[in-house]
Amino acid sequence: MSAPLRPRPAAQFGPATPRDRAVTGAPPRLLTVGVVGAGRVGAVLGAALAAAGHRVVAVAGDSGASRARLALLLPDAPRSPAVSVARAASDLLLIAVPDDALAGVVADLAERGALHPGQIVAHTSGAHGLAVLGPAVAAGARPLALHPAMTFTGTPDDLPRLAGISYGVTAPTDLRPLAARLVADLGGVPEWVAEADRPLYHAALAHGANHLVTLVNEATDRLRDAGVSRPEKVLAPLLRAALENALRLGDDALTGPVSRGDAGTVERHLARLAATAPESVPAYLALARRTADRAIAAGRLRPVDAQSLLGVLAETSREVAA
Repeated sequence: MSAPLRPRPAAQFGPATPRDRAVTGAPPRLLTVGVVGAGRVGAVLGAALAAAGHRVVAVAGDSGASRARLALLLPDAPRSPAVSVARAASDLLLIAVPDDALAGVVADLAERGALHPGQIVAHTSGAHGLAVLGPAVAAGARPLALHPAMTFTGTPDDLPRLAGISYGVTAPTDLRPLAARLVADLGGVPEWVAEADRPLYHAALAHGANHLVTLVNEATDRLRDAGVSRPEKVLAPLLRAALENALRLGDDALTGPVSRGDAGTVERHLARLAATAPESVPAYLALARRTADRAIAAGRLRPVDAQSLLGVLAETSREVAA
């Protein structure tokens, strides 16, 4: 069973001085917070804010999964419709909904008069910056994009993982100090991302984390096809070492047949994959070609040694496309 949440003082957020209020309109040290969207991210961040001493006064989330998460993470926060949550969130409204739903939620709250001047309206989308909060700004609210670079399960187990993580933050210049204090109160570190770079920032995270899950599960399935009874036991030490080496050494961490230009080995891989799991062939081809490109650029693979390998990959690609 997970350890109970222990509220911690929000001292690092710092009290607002009269000058702060005059210059930035800074909210009080302990914020009155509402959360729209009790998915994995919203429920966990709401719980983290509550553990920091802030007042989470209302949460919107009606699905069975949302109710279960709230019972674990925010049992004292009443569930309310999104409009009511926005009106109750006098200091900070945190909107944690899917990327493609965000614009509609913000527009609806603004149209229904639920947002007010001086209120901070923050979203947790990695793909969006401040533009999506345009209707909130028109209502006098202060916009903030606050994306935690972490994967979530929506359980109390997520809370310890927040310590030291990065948040992709996009904020108006005058709101940056406050945004930095808020991230610090969540136990994180801000990474400032320009508005125009939000899609690239999010693509990098999705490519690294989401596609990693797919890649690991593909490897697990192929090991089962090869008769390995416990593929996770085989993969765990190898993948952990590969990830640590890649983060530490970059392209110098690369090993394996592509980095050596072993065309015959790769050709046999592709032939067996085509016979056993043809759905895996396109992904193998794409990753092998990109691996070869990076190995050549890093000086790990000489172009002359790559010719046969690149020929195998090109020929198989033509066969798949035919």
